[in-house]
Amino acid sequence: MMVIVLENTPARLRGRLAIWLLEIRAGVYVGNYSSKVRDYVWSQVEAGIGDGNAVMAWRANNEAGFDFITIGQNRRTPAEMDGVKLVSFLPLDDQNAL
Repeated sequence: MMVIVLENTPARLRGRLAIWLLEIRAGVYVGNYSSKVRDYVWSQVEAGIGDGNAVMAWRANNEAGFDFITIGQNRRTPAEMDGVKLVSFLPLDDQNAL
């Protein structure tokens, strides 16, 4: 299973994702595809993201049971610690610079 969440993205990207995934809330897409299709869908997100941001999470065979990738500027950024992927929050002052 994979989940994609979009923020401030062009409508054409949202429509493009609706071809493959079910939009269960505004900007939240879910589906169940192979890693090859997942990579293709993410390439479509990268190509159409514009000034927005996105995160994709999917089931993975690791300790957490999932993995994720992000694109675009957001206060939440991926951080790795001891081989585990976590989320780091930028201070509010830094967010104004985004």
